Amino acid sequence: MFSHIMVGSNDITRSKVFYDAVLGTLGAKPAITDDKGRLIYMHNGALFLVTAPINGQPATGANGGTIGFACDSQAQVDAWHAAGVTNGGTTCEDPPGVREGGFGKLYLAYLRDPAGTKLCALHRLP
Repeated sequence: MFSHIMVGSNDITRSKVFYDAVLGTLGAKPAITDDKGRLIYMHNGALFLVTAPINGQPATGANGGTIGFACDSQAQVDAWHAAGVTNGGTTCEDPPGVREGGFGKLYLAYLRDPAGTKLCALHRLP
């Protein structure tokens, strides 16, 4: 169901020390840092990421956080996004579509739920 979990940080260096230690106890290797300064932990097929909030505001329990849901197709991502908007969610970030980055081509859509939690639907393209 989940593709990744991302949490916000006001101090990436301090967060790296903390998460390297606590996730290391679970067998995860220390974080790698991507070109946007985000910390990336990969373990047992799962991703856990730490980032400064994209909007420039301070990180809080939810600001900078994203809960990602794995999807089987672009159509499923679009259906997820449409259902969210129809049922009280708010679209955020760019419109659903392909993004390219360090993880290859991804088809993504972003929403905030009615309480403001940021969600992402993700389909990995071949």
